[in-house]
Amino acid sequence: MGKQSKGLLSKQTRSYFMSTHFWGPVFNWMIPIAAISDTQKHPRIISGKMTLALALYSIMFMRFALKVQPRNMLLFACHFVNSCAQLTQAYRFLDYHYISQQEHNDEDTPVSQDEKK
Repeated sequence: MGKQSKGLLSKQTRSYFMSTHFWGPVFNWMIPIAAISDTQKHPRIISGKMTLALALYSIMFMRFALKVQPRNMLLFACHFVNSCAQLTQAYRFLDYHYISQQEHNDEDTPVSQDEKK
């Protein structure tokens, strides 16, 4: 009989699934999942500093994921999704604290008779 297969996965595949090259990104997916779920919450709870830090962190690790050998596309995908989620949160933060507030302030300001003409 020839060599018997010890399972469905090759030794290389089993080795990959037991490495930090796989499990690191898998657990790292909690960050973008949390960021995506936070997009449903009110924008007043968004921390602008933390959002900026997480966006920069993800952008740097996207580059790292492409430079490490072998390339870690699972890590790249995780940080790509996180950077998109963080940039969405950054937009919501800026809109709530600066853009919308300015529009509300403009509406509350009384208009003089000269400006109405």
